Amino acid sequence: MTSALVPDARTTVDPRGPRFGASITVIVLAAALITAGSTVGLVLIAWQTLVFGLGAFVGLYAQPYGVVFRKLICPRLTPPTELEDAAPPRFAQLVGFAFLAVALVATLIGASAVAVIAIALALGAAFLNAAFNFCLGCEMYLISKRVLVRA
Repeated sequence: MTSALVPDARTTVDPRGPRFGASITVIVLAAALITAGSTVGLVLIAWQTLVFGLGAFVGLYAQPYGVVFRKLICPRLTPPTELEDAAPPRFAQLVGFAFLAVALVATLIGASAVAVIAIALALGAAFLNAAFNFCLGCEMYLISKRVLVRA
């Protein structure tokens, strides 16, 4: 008899969850890029900044896309075969938060070129995760851990 893995929402994550969140993030950021400079664009940037902030500072369990995945999507899927440490995706959320905080401030002060670049970079990273299951922020986290261990 095999037992299903039950994630501790604060320390582990079903690896399909962050990819689901990245897919929604791609849609939100693409819409923000298309509507950059408008009120709609500002609201989308503010929303996604909040989403990343919750994921980075509170935890993935509090991130809205993670909640949707856990409550609506995950029950319809087979249990995960493995769980992942939540620290790398949380760091990725922090990186996304930093880029979108720059985009938000840039939008508010009228530096639209800076905002568009910051949104585009975050969109690129989210697309890599959604389309290819390559989490750029997670890789940055793992590389920094290796470098700090050697130092």
